[in-house]
Amino acid sequence: MSTGTPTRAIVLILIGMACISVNDTLIKLLSGGYPLHQMVFIRSIIGLCFTAIILMGEGGFALLKTDQPGLHLVRAILIVIANMTFFAALAVMPLGVATALFFVAPLFITLLAIPVLGEQVGVHRLTALLVGFAGVGVMMLPASDWGAVPTGALFLPVVAAVCYAGMQVMTRKLGAKSAASAMAIYIQVAFIGVSILFWISVGDGRLAGQVQNESLVFLLRAWIWPASEDLWKFAILGLMSGMIGYCLSQAYRLGDAATIASYEYAALPMAIALGWLVFGERPGWVMLAGTALIAGAGLYVFARERRRAGVGPAAERPIRRG
Repeated sequence: MSTGTPTRAIVLILIGMACISVNDTLIKLLSGGYPLHQMVFIRSIIGLCFTAIILMGEGGFALLKTDQPGLHLVRAILIVIANMTFFAALAVMPLGVATALFFVAPLFITLLAIPVLGEQVGVHRLTALLVGFAGVGVMMLPASDWGAVPTGALFLPVVAAVCYAGMQVMTRKLGAKSAASAMAIYIQVAFIGVSILFWISVGDGRLAGQVQNESLVFLLRAWIWPASEDLWKFAILGLMSGMIGYCLSQAYRLGDAATIASYEYAALPMAIALGWLVFGERPGWVMLAGTALIAGAGLYVFARERRRAGVGPAAERPIRRG
């Protein structure tokens, strides 16, 4: 690895985190007028085109062949659920809160590695798990930091984190033999397929008027043609989808996983800053305290993995919401 490679990897992961933050901001901006499945469909179509260009550069459509279609299907379903639940959370809560709660994913990866992978997790990482989950508990406290957010909605980013963690542990257990661009193609196709199923079943919006929860309304709202002033937002959303997959894949190809993974926590201050600047979401002490506990625990787990030569599950894979 050349001297400049770690720097390039860090730059790429920071660009990827910036793209994720912009992506989430646009999802939240558009959540008041469009259904989630329509946004995911448009985003994935554009992202698929972007990823296909990268696939052709890496070796062409032959890379899409796999002898583990079932594994890829389950992996795709888990990441689709993770994304859909996280994006649904954005409709009803501050960007920084949703992002911070999602970052318990590395802790769930460590936890799931015990029964699934037979990992030996020592007292240090177990303590970090308890601290991180305490941070989740703090952010679940009734508070005026983020207004009237339904208590149940606060679990949506945590559900997203659990699905993400299960996907990553499963991938590590069975092994990933496909190119990064091919795996990104599988994910984008899965998003498109699920979005089409939503459109067929609830795309007319007939169920949206029967529910009160804003997250469910976001999922069940009728498809509409994007307003001209929103077209650029959808275009950027699709570009972000492709950029996220490319930047994260390249970063982890070039750099040490345990080192690169720790830089993903740059998404937390980015999300808090964008929430403040774009939506006027001023963080209070509950949000900051919970974020500090979750981020501190996650970074400690990454540090422990690095000391163990970067072979543990938390260091193995990035936080990757596609």
